[in-house]
Amino acid sequence: MNDATSGHPAQIRASVCMATYRGTQFVEEQVTSILRELGPDDELVIVDDASPDETAAVVRGIDDSRIRLVVAQQNQGYVRTFEEAIRLSRGQFIFLSDQDDIWIQGRLDRMVAALESDQVVASNFDILGGGPRPWIPELRSSDSTRNVANLWGILIGYRAYYGCAMGFRREALPLVVPIPPYVRESHDLWLAICGNMIRSVAHLDQSTVLRRLHDDNQTPAGWRSLRKIVAARIMLVRLMVEAFKRRRKTRWSPA
Repeated sequence: MNDATSGHPAQIRASVCMATYRGTQFVEEQVTSILRELGPDDELVIVDDASPDETAAVVRGIDDSRIRLVVAQQNQGYVRTFEEAIRLSRGQFIFLSDQDDIWIQGRLDRMVAALESDQVVASNFDILGGGPRPWIPELRSSDSTRNVANLWGILIGYRAYYGCAMGFRREALPLVVPIPPYVRESHDLWLAICGNMIRSVAHLDQSTVLRRLHDDNQTPAGWRSLRKIVAARIMLVRLMVEAFKRRRKTRWSPA
């Protein structure tokens, strides 16, 4: 394992960005599943959000030079922690990872292949150990180019974009980062909005990750209050306006 100040290799192909917090129970299993997918020119960037437990010690105990660990001095929330990991990444292809899932074999190759032609990739997931998925329909590859419909689906809540099953090319970094400061959750929807706004997002029919459902998941379970639903929709509209502005500022030409 290396820290974030380690010497830079000549070229990094893929960077996996993980945010950890109180992850001692599952993080080693997840890291192991990711390392199986990585090649010698890839990296796993882990930013620990000032965990009060032994999460950082568990990661340090994994002997692999492709791991880069940064421990935050104070808790900043998972969105800012993911943003920091993204900023530290050096790869051509950047992927997000939760601390408590398991990657399905072949995930990285399938997602990298999709990113050869699109700036953002989003795949599906299965539930670890079986069990029902959330009610939102799975992503379909046939909807990849239906960008207006995808944006509408994000707004009303039926497009299943989850950060743990997404990635993007480094060229899209000026669109994605900085994540708007009012975003406290749903960084994955921000990434999906960016991809659809530039008309360059690929949906994969396959599942690429096994999600572990437990009481500490950051994704809310069950129905929210009307007040929270309205606030979330207002935020999504703001994000769409911001993505449109960034597309114009960066002079991105939609395909």
